[in-house]
Amino acid sequence: MRRRDFIKVISGAAVACPLAVRAQQQMPIIGFLGAQTPELFTSRLRAFRQGLSETGYVEGTDVVIEYRWAQGQVDRLPALAADLVRRQVAVIATSSTSSAVTAREATKTIPIVVTINSDPVRLGLVDSLSRPGGNVTGSTGLSVELGPKRLELLHELLPTTKVMALLAHPANPGLERQISDHQSAARMLGLQLHVLRASTEEEIESVFPTSSQLHVEALVIGSDNFFSTRMRQLATVTLRHQLPAIYQDQAFAVAGGLMSYGGSITDQYRIAGTYAGRILRGEQPADLPVQQSSKIELIINMKSAKMLGLNFPTSLLGRADEVIE
Repeated sequence: MRRRDFIKVISGAAVACPLAVRAQQQMPIIGFLGAQTPELFTSRLRAFRQGLSETGYVEGTDVVIEYRWAQGQVDRLPALAADLVRRQVAVIATSSTSSAVTAREATKTIPIVVTINSDPVRLGLVDSLSRPGGNVTGSTGLSVELGPKRLELLHELLPTTKVMALLAHPANPGLERQISDHQSAARMLGLQLHVLRASTEEEIESVFPTSSQLHVEALVIGSDNFFSTRMRQLATVTLRHQLPAIYQDQAFAVAGGLMSYGGSITDQYRIAGTYAGRILRGEQPADLPVQQSSKIELIINMKSAKMLGLNFPTSLLGRADEVIE
């Protein structure tokens, strides 16, 4: 290559590189605040990006997403949220109740799009579902309301079982309602239901010897963000103790749990993605009603069923939205 041509190439590259960097810097940035690990969020992030694309935004082309993962350590969330605020991101998207509350505490000005299964009004995140009124909006799903149905599904799988348990977090604001609803459903099904409590990883482990002493034959894991951040542990320990269990979150079944039944998490994330895109286009979170996803999914992990020596009736398999082989 001639020296003159070489200089032109180098000069062109020197100009192009800053332009490329500048173009990326000019893209709006979404901060994604995750309480768990990215491995559990593959399908959710795909749905979130789908929602973004429905409003004309493609990650890496029209928008940058900066991810912050707490790796299941909720105490890391405040620092991660503060970092996104310092970055002056255009929108913060959150993955759980704890990350939603943390983001709201970190900023009252940056728009926040939440994806939760708790009541955002009770949590103080919004004024009302129809008129959020502040910098927070997003999507919610059915969760607590479906607890008795999870008990019913376990009973359908194990019709001769007479003793089950509810694993509950003692600090959950809706604990009494969860216990009452599950006890009512248990009575209708002719079941004895024990309530086991855990608020640490160590207590989760200690629950299972207790359940064995109580002759518990199946377990419903109560709705709580603490359990949502420990799905892998819960899936592992229920299999180790040969205890069939069901939880609200699809990720529980994906992580190796027997069954999950709850609102469609992916549908919630698609809604959140569309809201993030609409906010990037100039709409205000105060004017975007919190949407409740009404889609419900039953996920069955057949590999775990075989490890537990269980045969699913065709009535359950036929109703499953997904069967993990």
